[in-house]
Amino acid sequence: MRVLVTGGAGFIGSHVVKALAEHGHEPVVFDVAADVGAEVRDREAVAGALAGVDAVCHQAAMVGLGAGFSDAPEYVSRNDLGTAVLLAAMAEAGVRRLVLAGSMVVYGEGRYACGRHGVVRPGPREVADLAAGRFEPLCPACGAELSPGLVGEDAPVDPRNVYATTKLAQEHLAAAWARATGGAAVSLRYHNVYGPRMPKDTPYAGVASFFRSALARGQAPRVFEDGRQRRDFVHVRDVAAANVAALEAGSAGGALRAYNTGSGEPHTVGQMARALAAAFGGPEPRVTGEYRLGDVRHITADSSRLRAELGWKPEVAFAEGMREFARARLRGE
Repeated sequence: MRVLVTGGAGFIGSHVVKALAEHGHEPVVFDVAADVGAEVRDREAVAGALAGVDAVCHQAAMVGLGAGFSDAPEYVSRNDLGTAVLLAAMAEAGVRRLVLAGSMVVYGEGRYACGRHGVVRPGPREVADLAAGRFEPLCPACGAELSPGLVGEDAPVDPRNVYATTKLAQEHLAAAWARATGGAAVSLRYHNVYGPRMPKDTPYAGVASFFRSALARGQAPRVFEDGRQRRDFVHVRDVAAANVAALEAGSAGGALRAYNTGSGEPHTVGQMARALAAAFGGPEPRVTGEYRLGDVRHITADSSRLRAELGWKPEVAFAEGMREFARARLRGE
């Protein structure tokens, strides 16, 4: 299969390209930093790149929470306009298979249960609570403490920042494309991806990259809030394997199917920072109590649908992945 990989020179995209080649496919890298040196907002370049292509793996995006709301126009332009340009070109070229790099951020907060009220949906956390160190969301009905759990793909979506909103819009565009063309669309809702070639600290890098960059400078990783926020850290090679599985699957046309893509083993941010620092041999992490508006408290994946329907399972264990990541080269180093 000849597969156009947008963002194929980037962190996740480069691993997807390698995995596709290893499985006998022909990846075509479409990236501002690649031989096909253009981006997905360039209609003419996209149309040309789609010649002879059987499927598209759409990884190109502006990622992360960003530096403030002033980033909103750039996020919308790169992520949503770029996706619309790509899908329109696919419709014209007759390319009918798409795998989209989705994100768990579309859910907002994860799944919570109250002892009295069952599954509940807490709203955004208040600034006053965050400033006072009250980080855990409470039951919106009775104010009781909640138990976090795994979120499934059928959970209501509730994007809490600009990036999350654009990732949900990408899914809606892909679903509209699938209905209009009869194409098959899959969104892999990535959880916290880490691994070799992750970009070093920028305003848009993931938390694992920030910690790893601090250790490389001989500094202690700075852990926000109290370090007890739960995430699902999934290795980039496992994410690449999920992309291959999704491309090879005989997905039904005319609709979009979403899959959580995580390890299935929640860890706190503090646990990750300590594991990475120990593997690197650096200073112990420092819990700062700082916070970022738009961050959610707990979000961890139920990835059983991906396992059951596509036969995928993660292969890189947390401890093994952290040991490798501690010594891996970051992009930009």
